[in-house]
Formats: sequence, C-alpha cells, structure tokens
Amino acid sequence: MFRDLARHARAEGTTLYKVPSPAAAIRAIGRDEFGLVFVPVSAERLDQLRWWERALRNDPRPPRVVAVVAEPALALEVTRMGAFEMLPAPVDRERFSELYRRVSEAESETVIPLSDAIPPTGGSYPIISRSAEMLPVFRTIAQVAPTNADVLLLGETGTGKEFVARTIHEVGPRPDGPFTALHCSAIPEHLLESELFGHERGSFPGAVSQKPGRFERASGGTLFLGEVGDMSAALQSKLLRAIRGREIERVGGAGPIPVDVRLVAGLDRDPEELLAQGRLREDLLHRLGVVTIRLPRLAERGDDLFLLTGHFLRDFGRQYGKTFTGISEGALDLLRRHEWTGNVRELRSVLQRAALLANTEVIRPEHLPEEWRQTGPSASRPRTLRALRDVEAHHIADVLALTRGQIGEAARILGLHRNTLTRKIRQYRL
Repeated sequence: MFRDLARHARAEGTTLYKVPSPAAAIRAIGRDEFGLVFVPVSAERLDQLRWWERALRNDPRPPRVVAVVAEPALALEVTRMGAFEMLPAPVDRERFSELYRRVSEAESETVIPLSDAIPPTGGSYPIISRSAEMLPVFRTIAQVAPTNADVLLLGETGTGKEFVARTIHEVGPRPDGPFTALHCSAIPEHLLESELFGHERGSFPGAVSQKPGRFERASGGTLFLGEVGDMSAALQSKLLRAIRGREIERVGGAGPIPVDVRLVAGLDRDPEELLAQGRLREDLLHRLGVVTIRLPRLAERGDDLFLLTGHFLRDFGRQYGKTFTGISEGALDLLRRHEWTGNVRELRSVLQRAALLANTEVIRPEHLPEEWRQTGPSASRPRTLRALRDVEAHHIADVLALTRGQIGEAARILGLHRNTLTRKIRQYRL
C-alpha cells in the first residue's frame, strides 16, 4: 500500500512519508506541515483511528486524515472519528489525483470568514438582513406590530412570510398569547373549514368529538393563514365574515362563538393575478390588505445571502456539534450564482445539507449540490430550460435522499406540511 501511495504522490510532485506508529505520527505532524495523513484501517483494528480522535481534535489546523479501507461498511465509523475522506484499498491513481487536487485547491483557495449578523429585530425570530430592499419591511413591521391591525404578507414561496408573522406576533401587543399557523394549501378542501372553525361531535362522518378550530385556538394571540388564495370561494366568504365580526361558527354548531384574534395572511402569488383568475374575492383582499408587506426575493437582497449563510451555518453547527468558521471563495461564488427559486427556504435547506456533509470548519464546493459543480449554477442557463416544477421536484428528491426517505424530517427541512410533501411526492412520482 505504501509503495502504491508513494508512487502516486511522486506523480503529483509531492512526497509520502512512512511512520511506524501513531505516536511517531503525532511527533512528525508536530515537526512538519503535512496536508494529508493516510491511515490503513480494518474492522479488526478499528482503533487505528482512535489516536487521531484523541490527540489531534484540538489542533487548530490538523492535517486531513484519509482512511484507506478494504471494507466500505466502515464508512460510518471512520467518518464519525473525524476522517476527511475514505478511499477503498488499493488506492488507484485516478482517485489519488482527484483527492490531491481537491486538497491542493482547498489549501490555496481564499477562505472568507462567516459574518456575525446582528438582526434588526428582536425576539425568538430575528430577521437577518442589511439589504436596502428590506428597509420597507422593517419600517412597516415597526409601525404595525404594536397595534392589533391585520396584515397581508406578499412574497414568493420561501421568502419568510411565516417568519415575519411570528416576528409581528412577538413584538406586538400580545406576545404571551398563542401563535397558530395554518397553510391552507396543505389541508384538503373538505377538511379546511373544520380546521379553521372547528366542529361539533357528529357534524360529519368521523367527527367523534367536539374540536375547536384554529381561530379558537389562536384567541388572545395571532393566527397566520398562508396561501389564502387556495381556498374555495365559499370558504373565503366564511373567512371574510369571521374577520369582520370576530366570531366563528363551528361546523354543525348552533350559534356564533366570539374570538379575539389578530390575523396575518400570506399570498405567494400576485393578488391582481388571483383576482383576474377569479381565485380570490376582491372584498376579502381589501379586508386583509389594509396593511400590506411585500417580501423581496432572496436574489433581490444582495449581500443578505452571505449574512444568512453565516447565520444558518452557525445555527446548524450548534445543532450538529460542529464549528464552521468560513466559506471558501469557490463555494460562495456557487451560492451567489444560483437562481434561488425557493428563496431563503431553499438556501437554508442547501446549507443544512452542507453542514451535515462537511467534516471541516470551512464550507467548500464539494459540500454543495453535485450538479452545481458539474454543469455550473442554474443562473448560468436560461430559465426556460427548466420549468419551476422540475426544479422543485429535483430539490425535493435531494432532500428525501438526504433524510433517507423520512418524510417527516424532509417536510421540516423544506418548510412544508407533511401532507403537502406527501402530495408532491405523488405528483412528481418520487
């Protein structure tokens, strides 16, 4: 093995040294600067990596350990012990060259420290931004949040409408009350009325007990309704009556029930387009849109991409017991050139995947989706080459692969209701 690796190293213009023991390896690493350390590992001698785990984890710039194994089943254990890479034995010339190139590029590439963003908003849901495009958002939140006025949020999928609604709730006059969110497109039409207004026992087949709806559960607090344009006209009419009178009637109920709710609604499509299509009642739009906040797309927010990258990576680092200090120039360039059709939600998902895969403190191109590196970011191709549904289907497939098919975890990462994700899986035949 050493002869093969040494021959590959000479072909790359570098030298491979051999040491007889872990103790000798630690001494040699202390004297010189090495980029890679190759360690043969077998199932019988899995402790061959323990020295690395014990002795070098606190080294600020330890060389990368490459475990050379004959059994692929050891991948999980050697990765957990901190190995940078795992190569099957014997190591062929092509694999060695690819690894050496990747490490050399990483060593020479500029690393940009992650930004420490101070959010302009307080509470548990701070909004990370320094973009001029977000100034109207902050200004309107500051003006309307202290009141009990209803608010309409306009913005594409993934721009953070529910996040803004939670912020309005937290900095508003009723932060101690409940915050309840319901995405109308996630609930089948025949169940949505009951979900909104509740039902009485026996009011329809399966109604075995009385159930309060979202309006009642949010009483004294804030109710966020996403995608209200996906409701039927009849249900929009009932919603309008509930907003006007601040009272609801359960399905099968005998009379009105007063509710004290602040309503924040969300639309991910142009309301004028929905009106023209007859999918949104004009009087409901006027009632909801007394105060309207438009959320810009991520692509319009300039350097917020970098601020959000730092915020998400630090957050995922805390969750996964990792430390991220920077992002390489190449990786940041890939992020900046991507279209971000899924906006902030898509960015969060991509960075969660990167945080899970990364075994260094710096996020590099190899931690980002492989197709970005093979064909270039999607922004370099005309939008007409890929329909939005194709982009969404591909992204959902990536997340399902990352979560090993666990729909609940995938729905959480994507910011979707489990039922919505299940419907999309069937729709896209994933």
